[in-house]
Amino acid sequence: MPPKVIPIFAPQAAQTSGCGAKGGSGKSSCGSSAAPGDMSPEVWAKVKDHPCYSEQAHHHFARMHIAVAPACNIQCNYCNRKYDCANESRPGVVSEKLTPEMAAKKVLAVAAEIPQLSVVGIAGPGDALANPQKTFHTFNLIQQAAPDIKLCLSTNGLALPDHVQAIADLNVDHVTITINMLDPEVGELIYPWIFYNHKRWTGRDAAKILTERQMLGLEMLTAKGILVKVNSVMIPGVNDRHLAEVNKAVKSRGAFLHNIMPLISDPAHGTHYGLTGQRGPAPQELKALQDSCEGGMNLMRHCRQCRADAVGLLGEDRGAEFTSDKIAAMDIAYDPKPRQAYRSYVERERRDQEAARASELAAMAGQAGGDKVLVAVTTKGGSRINEHFGHASEFQIYELSGAGAKFVGHRKVEHYCQGGWGEEEILEDVTAAIKDCAAVFVSRIGLCPRKDLAAAGIEAVDAYAHEYIESSLIAWFRQRLEKDQPVAATAA
Repeated sequence: MPPKVIPIFAPQAAQTSGCGAKGGSGKSSCGSSAAPGDMSPEVWAKVKDHPCYSEQAHHHFARMHIAVAPACNIQCNYCNRKYDCANESRPGVVSEKLTPEMAAKKVLAVAAEIPQLSVVGIAGPGDALANPQKTFHTFNLIQQAAPDIKLCLSTNGLALPDHVQAIADLNVDHVTITINMLDPEVGELIYPWIFYNHKRWTGRDAAKILTERQMLGLEMLTAKGILVKVNSVMIPGVNDRHLAEVNKAVKSRGAFLHNIMPLISDPAHGTHYGLTGQRGPAPQELKALQDSCEGGMNLMRHCRQCRADAVGLLGEDRGAEFTSDKIAAMDIAYDPKPRQAYRSYVERERRDQEAARASELAAMAGQAGGDKVLVAVTTKGGSRINEHFGHASEFQIYELSGAGAKFVGHRKVEHYCQGGWGEEEILEDVTAAIKDCAAVFVSRIGLCPRKDLAAAGIEAVDAYAHEYIESSLIAWFRQRLEKDQPVAATAA
């Protein structure tokens, strides 16, 4: 029998309303487009520049993962931590492992070159807290060298209760826990084994220990005011229906944000699920589950399921520029001033962006009724429509309604522009990825893809090139509503 641990199913009063915001959806969702008025000043200060904890911040700020934690204390059926191709983008993959000293030097090198860098996290390639000495030594070195950079870590939660005080002592404000189940019957389908108290546990015993340790750790973190993001992997036929219960449980224990991610299931990755044919969810299935959970919890929808050594803005990876051999040849002079200047610039952009959004919303007031429509956007960042259609590697998806423009997800695609090789087949795949969207907003687009999109019922819109995303989408939606109004109503 497993050792006695604290049960998780007794009623638990919520420590916060998820993110300290005024509500659980729309503008007040921390995972979407929260603003200072939606939460306490203390919480806003923690999230406003963190690209994972704020959808707004992910347009402007970069993150960095440092691969100092190779060991893991559990096995997941969706994970294979082999050191693989640098072109792979999935959790657990790294090109090289680092010592704490190498990692600290790499942080300084990246900070000197990327002023957008605001947060450094440890997310593996194993588990940060299965490697506590390496993790905490690395954080100590970074704090001493670059105290203005936020620290965060990701964990499966098994060892979390043993290290909450150390996390708090290091001023780590953000912790992510991957929680995929509450029910051990579901858990045994996801986790073949765990290693706890010097023993390997399997089956339902293993799942029971894991979920109770996760919930205990979550409660301990939130009691200390540490922001917790919960990651959950959506596995169709395994835990997809169960995740609504996970959502309720983590909210009741004060979690800040819930990130429901799609299973990555490719046989080439060598995972159990990949090799046994377990499928991942379609984008529409993922969105439906996220929508169903949104009323009770703040949802993160901009996650890119990053590598454990990712560097740069979400959706990009500049890690190849900062390999150990390249860093060894760099003359690194850490200066926080360029990053301070960049943050001041972002604050001005945010004010201008919010003013433009508010103006368009005011102009649309009372027109939309219950109408809703999905649109796709190509962007390089900065909250602007600034990417050529043919160069886009992903589309950001927004839902437009009378409430404005709400970010609901992203969809990865191959670049359409391939120099003439295979472009027709790629365009078919790109079109299929956004087939439920009424329009795609781009900085530029060629005549041929414009025609093909139109044939699929998707309008290509380049009239708002390099403008702010949200205000542009609302302006387009307002004009669409005006065109669809009956003549009599317009005349009135």
